[in-house]
Amino acid sequence: MKRRDFIKTAGASGLLAGSTVMAPAVHAKSKIKWKMVTTWPKNFPGLGTGANNLAKLITDMSGGRLKVKVYGAKELVPAFEVFDAVSRGTAQMGHGASYYWKGKSEAAQFFAAVPFGLTAQEMNAWLYHGDGMKLWQETYQPFGVIPAAAGNTGVQMAGWFNREINTVSDLNGLKMRIPGLGGEVLKRAGGTPVSLPGGEIFTSLKTGAIDATEWVGPYNDLAFGLHKAAKYYYYPGWHEPGTTLEALINQQAFNALPKDLQSIVSNACKVVNQDMLTEYTARNQMALDTLVNKHKVDLRKLPDKVLDKLKQLSHEVVNDVAAKDAMTKKVYQSFNKFNKQVSNWSAVSELAYLKVR
Repeated sequence: MKRRDFIKTAGASGLLAGSTVMAPAVHAKSKIKWKMVTTWPKNFPGLGTGANNLAKLITDMSGGRLKVKVYGAKELVPAFEVFDAVSRGTAQMGHGASYYWKGKSEAAQFFAAVPFGLTAQEMNAWLYHGDGMKLWQETYQPFGVIPAAAGNTGVQMAGWFNREINTVSDLNGLKMRIPGLGGEVLKRAGGTPVSLPGGEIFTSLKTGAIDATEWVGPYNDLAFGLHKAAKYYYYPGWHEPGTTLEALINQQAFNALPKDLQSIVSNACKVVNQDMLTEYTARNQMALDTLVNKHKVDLRKLPDKVLDKLKQLSHEVVNDVAAKDAMTKKVYQSFNKFNKQVSNWSAVSELAYLKVR
């Protein structure tokens, strides 16, 4: 009897011991590793650190079950090959801005920034409580990519110039780094838009390869040292009034996740979208004070006549782009309808308050 009891006890202990030994192996197997490629220089303030924050949030919120490693521009793929890398599955995630992918779809540009269009607050309203996010997903679906808003810079600056802009004619022949729809507007004004990743801007401006550049705003522009490469700093950022940055997610990789991890990825993007905007709002003026007071930057407002002309050309460009294909027209119609609606509310709320503050 004692022998039988010993055998039973030993057998039970063996089962328990076996489960204890096997548990870490099962847990280790359930861990998922993702790569995130970005269009930004590694750890660049605001943009690059925003991508880092997204990766950390996903990793922490999942308890390490989904670990995301970030690769800056050129570390794994060049800056402008991020979309293709995610589409192919070379990386499971990307972080960038949708106007870089107009070669894939003209409609993509509307989800980043439209000249004289929606502000950051209005853009988020269209995406989350209008048709914006649904249309964005529809635009990227043929490429096997899921988009998500994952950052916003707020209103940007018009940019850095090595020539004064006093009249519209001063834009004629101007070689300027400016992406998306804003670049098309500059082209119609007689300038030459140039597409450059962030890491190449300073050298191009310093050597005279370009005459001007827009980047983001004081916080990022100071970090790049653009005040050392151009004389004049113009505002406002007519071309990017509230630029949405995006997370790109490989659809197959996302669908393979359990539901709770899918929810973590989606909600981490929302957190980063809000956090980045608040960071720029907090830091831009401090950086602008440094640029003006310490580095003696010549800060100027674009003349009203120049802005009026750019606004006219912007409407022409946006309408022409919208007519190129059915998907772009569909996105434009939704964007335009929401813009008219929300502008009326902004006029009696935000704008009215700012005028009397």
